[in-house]
Amino acid sequence: MNNKTIIFKAKTIITMNSYLPEANHVAVRDGKILGVGSLEDLQKWGEFELNHQFSDKVLMPGFVEGHCHAPEGQIWDNPYLGFFGRRDPEGKWHPDLKNMDEVLERLMEVERSMEDPEETLFAWGFDPIYYRSERMTVKHLDSVSKSRHIIIMHASGHLINVNSLVLERAGIDASTEVPGVFKDENCKPTGELISMATRYIIQKVAGTPPFFNSMDAQGLRRFAASACNVGVTTATDLAARFDEVTLNAYREVTAKDDFRLRIAPAMRIQEVPIPEGIAQMRELKTTNTNKLHFGLCKIIVDGSIQGFTARLKWPGYFNGSPEGAWYLPPESLERIIDAYHAEDMHLHIHTNGDEATEVTIDALEAVLNHNPRVDHRHTLQHCQMAEEVHFRRMGKLGICVNLFSNHLFYWGDQHLELTMGPDRAARMDATATAKRHGVNFSIHSDAPVTPLAPLFTAWCAVNRKTASGRILGEHERISVTDALHAITIGAAYTLKLDHLVGSIESGKFADFAVLEENPYEVAPELLKDMRVWGTVVDGIPFQAV
Repeated sequence: MNNKTIIFKAKTIITMNSYLPEANHVAVRDGKILGVGSLEDLQKWGEFELNHQFSDKVLMPGFVEGHCHAPEGQIWDNPYLGFFGRRDPEGKWHPDLKNMDEVLERLMEVERSMEDPEETLFAWGFDPIYYRSERMTVKHLDSVSKSRHIIIMHASGHLINVNSLVLERAGIDASTEVPGVFKDENCKPTGELISMATRYIIQKVAGTPPFFNSMDAQGLRRFAASACNVGVTTATDLAARFDEVTLNAYREVTAKDDFRLRIAPAMRIQEVPIPEGIAQMRELKTTNTNKLHFGLCKIIVDGSIQGFTARLKWPGYFNGSPEGAWYLPPESLERIIDAYHAEDMHLHIHTNGDEATEVTIDALEAVLNHNPRVDHRHTLQHCQMAEEVHFRRMGKLGICVNLFSNHLFYWGDQHLELTMGPDRAARMDATATAKRHGVNFSIHSDAPVTPLAPLFTAWCAVNRKTASGRILGEHERISVTDALHAITIGAAYTLKLDHLVGSIESGKFADFAVLEENPYEVAPELLKDMRVWGTVVDGIPFQAV
């Protein structure tokens, strides 16, 4: 850490502070912001070094990604099967796959290159909703290999496909009654499985799917590289494994001055007994450092809309699919919320469908009625199909929301045509309604489900354009200012880190996103195309690749 005062000069500094919204100099000492303003004002702090590195660039608070996952850093060790092309942490382009034949061709190519016949073929990013009625089956994957375990993770992370060898060795057949096993008209397993319900069965015979592996130091460094490439300086790992391998990796990398990211991991508390989870979280919170912030507790209530596993109220799915899946029984939800709330824990709760959201708000309201707590900031994550009445209740109860705006582009057309229908699709990820009812909100990518890229996420919330160019919910558009607030101080607020990051002001960490253009000077439809030079973390510049 440098205890010398450095004053960074910039073309413009957008502070996200109402009392000083813009400046052109920021002073940094000991990794924190000493002051913001003019050079004349800041030099009164005493001896300093003037840094002109960013004199032609725009500084903003480092972007805060309030819902993503650290496997963004190591999932790229496995083949990508996405409908949209993506860049990995090193900047390499992975092309799109526009039909099932291209997916299978890619898998065959990978399988031929694998030398160890016992190695499982993992791949990720697949989503059959883009292929209309064609779902992947064991027949498809058996055409790739019948002698090698194959596990395909859907883009959402909520579904997987496996070949017949995996089903056979896992003991899954027509007689299996385990929830999460999809069957055909003859009651035979199709090979499509709800990953949360069946992953422990599958991993016993074929290994852990990449979304659920322990994190290692190299994976976390690649995660930080991805973040730097898009201006993110604080990110969640919002369904982290809390095994010793992962915890040691967190501690190792975040202890380094050259690690360019602050991480807030969230424990998946529904997977551990309540007393054990509370005790572990209490202990971990005592070990927090400047770059490692424990305290978030994650609950997953339902699945994904595009996977048809989100829980919906009547009239259900537009195409007549079943009503979705409960990942935590509603009767258990209030009990787990009550226990963690009573211990002053901070809950982040995944709800996608409107039924799941309503059940969760009911549980939170019941808990808050008998055990009020000021400034709890419990946050609903995704919350994509919330109705106006839900936001009204959230505002009154002090519940925050982190909306999945990227869905509007990546699955908006499918939601309009297949899952929700035109009217309900228009209310998806309703940022304007959240603001109108005084709900503190942020927006997110859920990377690696969609690419980590806050300026793209802001573009989605401002423009609400689908991949085909439709406007989905014109009246839910928000301003550029509101969108930038949502990816900086708004996201920091939902993580209870707004006293440390999210704005450029005295006393906070010297974390900046370094931009080539001013987001207030480009057309709103061009927000996603803005160039990011890199980041500054603790006053140390890191250039993107």
